[in-house]
Amino acid sequence: MSKSAMQYADLAEFDRRQRGIERHMLAAFLGGLVVGLLGVLAAGLGPGWVGHVYDPYAYLALTLAVGASASGFGWALLTTFLATVATLAAAVSGVIGGDSRFDVIGGSAAGLNWTLALLVGIGLLAYVTRRSDRWGDYAAGVIGAALLADVVDRATPGFIGDERFFWPLPALLIGAVAVAVVIALRGSIGGRIRALACTAVLTGLFAAAIGGWSTVAGYWSAVAG
Repeated sequence: MSKSAMQYADLAEFDRRQRGIERHMLAAFLGGLVVGLLGVLAAGLGPGWVGHVYDPYAYLALTLAVGASASGFGWALLTTFLATVATLAAAVSGVIGGDSRFDVIGGSAAGLNWTLALLVGIGLLAYVTRRSDRWGDYAAGVIGAALLADVVDRATPGFIGDERFFWPLPALLIGAVAVAVVIALRGSIGGRIRALACTAVLTGLFAAAIGGWSTVAGYWSAVAG
């Protein structure tokens, strides 16, 4: 192959790569808008658990898909943030009632900040799961632990995020999906075992920490009362 032909092939490959990045960014932005608008609708329709399952798990699924399909770590950060901002913009646009609703995602200002940080973090971890080594296994395990920790927090009475209608069906459903996601992110039996072990250990540590904190907080509340 001549030098000019090689240069043309390199330029064609670069052009395809750039076009792919552009399409990925556009898809992330539009996906964020759609998911955010649907979240506004879900917040006021159907049983109470529907909106609480949609928020934050639909948003997490979006950033998981965006991060895993990014062409590089920097692009994963950018497109995940873009999708998150688009979701937030759509959610607070006030399409219902005509007012801005900053509590649509996360339920409060603090919950919103935590959810945004979690969304971007999940997107970056999703990109790391493309690695075939132990770091990819651990990244998948952390993703599973983040999902299960939220389920444990919301489904356990007395914990910080306790929601009485989240148990049993929504909690079991999201828990099963979290385990399935961890398994789907790894391509080998060994990788799946390591990822699931990481998920189990981190989730157990989280439950123990939150349980201890809730016990201490309840004791001091009783003493103060």
